Amino acid sequence: MEKLRIKEEELKATNEELETSTEELKSSNEEMQSVNEELQSSNEELESSKEELQSVNEELSTVNAELQNKVADLSQANNDMNNLLAGTDIGTIFVDYGMRIMRFTPAVTNLVNLISTDVGRPIWDIVPKILGYDRLIEDIREVLDKLTTKELEVQTKDNLWFLMRIKPYRTLDNIIKGAVVTFIDITELRKSKEALEESKVIVDRLARLAVVVRDSNDAVTLQDLEGRIRAWNPRAEKMYGWSEAEALKMNISSLIPENRKEEELNMVKKLSQAEFLEPYQTQRLTKDGRIVDVWLTASSLVDENNNVYAIATTEREIKK
Repeated sequence: MEKLRIKEEELKATNEELETSTEELKSSNEEMQSVNEELQSSNEELESSKEELQSVNEELSTVNAELQNKVADLSQANNDMNNLLAGTDIGTIFVDYGMRIMRFTPAVTNLVNLISTDVGRPIWDIVPKILGYDRLIEDIREVLDKLTTKELEVQTKDNLWFLMRIKPYRTLDNIIKGAVVTFIDITELRKSKEALEESKVIVDRLARLAVVVRDSNDAVTLQDLEGRIRAWNPRAEKMYGWSEAEALKMNISSLIPENRKEEELNMVKKLSQAEFLEPYQTQRLTKDGRIVDVWLTASSLVDENNNVYAIATTEREIKK
């Protein structure tokens, strides 16, 4: 009996353990189901995140492509600008507010000793090849302070002239970031101006000379080396009878008597070689066939190369 009771108690204990195990298994199963649901939810979230990442990746690819296009456009624009600046032969220096060189064009190296490693250096470290001008720093600061443009004609040690222009450097947002210094070669323009001024002086002198010739009491003529008459003043008209319009169609040989032509030809040869002739007495024919005695002074006219191109004569009638 005692054994049976013990067996019943063991069986009861075992049954209780089984019930406990069943409950634990049931609880574990519920937990597993919960975990499975969580995993399922996580998987769905991962799928959603994957789709979002794919979408972001596609957007990044699009942005990257646009960025590459913009970089290519910027590179092309930079190349175009460099070629434009190099092609204009205008020397240009860009400086920031700290007077440091930001960039420069090849043409400016003719005025300033600059190399690529000078970018970032203060501009006062650079010595321009400009005569009598040492106010570059002060003028740049004045332009930045007043936001105006400054222009000045400067000369180099090579005797070249440039128009130096200093302007504020403005961004697209109208922000002043520094200054731009340009040098435009005006050497030929200066030469033209000087030539024009010289021409004005010459024209003025010729105008005064023309008045003197016109009002002279002597016959004044001008002939080229072939003897063609190129100038004929009023006194020549009065002395010889031919009008200016008539004389300008004639050769000086028409005024020389036959017995004097050889002598006059020798005189022209000497004058054509820029020889000096003392005034001499000779004869001339008039329109009405008379022969008049004249006191003649002849001079050779030479060009800038010292070549004789014409002969000027002053002729005074010798009254008997």
